[in-house]
Amino acid sequence: MITIDQARGIIAAGEARAQEIGVSVNITVLDAGAHLKAFSRMDGAVLGSIDLAMGKARTAVLFQTTSEAVWEYCKPGAPAHALELSNGGLTPFAGGIPLFARNGTVLGAVGVSGGAVPQDLEIAQAAAAAVA
Repeated sequence: MITIDQARGIIAAGEARAQEIGVSVNITVLDAGAHLKAFSRMDGAVLGSIDLAMGKARTAVLFQTTSEAVWEYCKPGAPAHALELSNGGLTPFAGGIPLFARNGTVLGAVGVSGGAVPQDLEIAQAAAAAVA
């Protein structure tokens, strides 16, 4: 189970990296059941990205892989084309990372949105590293 202290640390690490690269983002931390544990909308973050940050985290925790890895299964011509339409809708592009305990148990996921997709990924990686 992800603790509130862990979730706050994840958010703080993500915000710190976002500030370093000069982008305002939304950061979502979900628990292993894909329920909201913590959220941050930095000043100036795009409102439309709130749902995207949550969707990226949800995609990552449901499939226990990065959100962008799910695209390989659902893109046109892939084995599970239109998979992104399942589970109430997935967000299969970079910025969602599953969080694991040292023993390999899924703790939850972090999702970031508000910058360019590569920026979201960079911030999400910094945020996820706070779990280690």
